[in-house]
Amino acid sequence: MRATVWSGRNKVSVENVPDPKILNARDAIVKISSTAICGSDLHLYDGYVPTMRKGDILGHEFMGEIVETGGDVTNLKVGDRVVVPFPIACGACNACAREMFSLCENSNPNASTAEKLWGDSTCGIFGYSHAAGGYAGGQSEYARVPFADVGPIKIESDLSDEQALFLSDVFPTGYMGAELCDIKPGDIVAVWGCGPVGQFAIASAYLLGAERVIAIDRFDYRLTMAREKSGAETINYEQASVREALREMTGGRGPDACIDCVGLEAHHHHGGMYAYDRVKQATRMETERGYALREAIFNCRNGGTVSIMGVYGGFMDKFPIGAVMNRGLTIKTGQCHVHRYLRPLLQRIEKGDIDPSFIVTHRMSLDDASTGYETFKHKQDECVKVVMTP
Repeated sequence: MRATVWSGRNKVSVENVPDPKILNARDAIVKISSTAICGSDLHLYDGYVPTMRKGDILGHEFMGEIVETGGDVTNLKVGDRVVVPFPIACGACNACAREMFSLCENSNPNASTAEKLWGDSTCGIFGYSHAAGGYAGGQSEYARVPFADVGPIKIESDLSDEQALFLSDVFPTGYMGAELCDIKPGDIVAVWGCGPVGQFAIASAYLLGAERVIAIDRFDYRLTMAREKSGAETINYEQASVREALREMTGGRGPDACIDCVGLEAHHHHGGMYAYDRVKQATRMETERGYALREAIFNCRNGGTVSIMGVYGGFMDKFPIGAVMNRGLTIKTGQCHVHRYLRPLLQRIEKGDIDPSFIVTHRMSLDDASTGYETFKHKQDECVKVVMTP
């Protein structure tokens, strides 16, 4: 089969690789109908996530048709149309019993590697380095899905792929980011980053009852999408001081909750702290560029909540713990527990509360994956989301 493989820093290629096989009675094989490039994939592409190996198959946002199942998979049958969540979860461990599926204790065969980075292991993740299990991803023609009796959700309505596909990751991730804010009527929520997760965090904050949402980015086309598709107020941080604008927009207090949808490659247009991060990350003396997260912490109102959904991999210098402690801030974060949100968010889509396809700006063949990565990374042609078909 053809698959998108990691070939080194800033390089992917589409190559012929062996077809996946059933390895466990709880496995299924999915024939991919649609797959997407995630902002998290760019961290792999840019070389900031360790334990990647040449030839690793990328991709953790995919859906398709069941073509084979293991003997213990009784909830799915050949021909079923499914969306596959990016976390791989067993459904039976202590974490899964608490619906904390991205912390599954049984799905990462390389847990000892993850423990060296984080103290304990996360779950296995499709196409996301050997620290996350070394699983082949879904930017391919076929994928093996472990614990298929727990993960994939059947799509039995006539939703298009583009309406259902983002249940795999970015829609639940944005929704969880907003849910962690414990939004009350009248709350003002600020969102850093208007990529796909940011767009869904904005939309989800409104779904959960926020009175106002303020979106922060530097690309006008992404800010326009936030305004036109979700009704957000916007700040272009290259044209205005974020702090001054937020204070003016919130009566001098700051937002009730701040959501970081940027992660470890945060950008800023000037300032010594941003230069510091750039140099230290480039020389591998720190793993994160933390400008957006610091800004979210400093601008949240006293006693407010900072929700972190942008991906971070290791260690950040100059973390403002004094601001967190002295101002009574609450920080909530985590890889998304996608399984928890699959059915309720599918129902929202089917009811017409939201049409997730609004983020799709680029459609291409799997064979054009290299072009897709470059287009997405460099924000060419007003790119927000790339969807590929094998």
